Amino acid sequence: MKKFGLLLVGGIAAIVLLANLGPMIGLAISLVILYFAFKKFMRSETTSGKIGWAIIGLIALCASVSNVPSIIGLIAIWVLYVVYKQWNDNKSVDKEPEDPFTSFEKQWKELKQFD
Repeated sequence: MKKFGLLLVGGIAAIVLLANLGPMIGLAISLVILYFAFKKFMRSETTSGKIGWAIIGLIALCASVSNVPSIIGLIAIWVLYVVYKQWNDNKSVDKEPEDPFTSFEKQWKELKQFD
């Protein structure tokens, strides 16, 4: 039953990720343009250069702000990662016996080896 829940949550997260893939790419591109516009603005020495890079930066900032809902896609990526880890974690669980005397005998054998 737990696998079914993980599969369901993973499927929903994958659909959300695919729905927000375009805005995520737009956000990444606009942030890269904003970064380079800021770097060029800081290096520019002329007033016209600073005004030009400031205008480009403001346009990129507006594009970035309009793509902020794509952060839901980033959350979907995180959910997919958690589902993947939980799915693989269930396979590698080795349970210790619950009988305390079995554990005691195992530890006693380990202590005897050191003598």
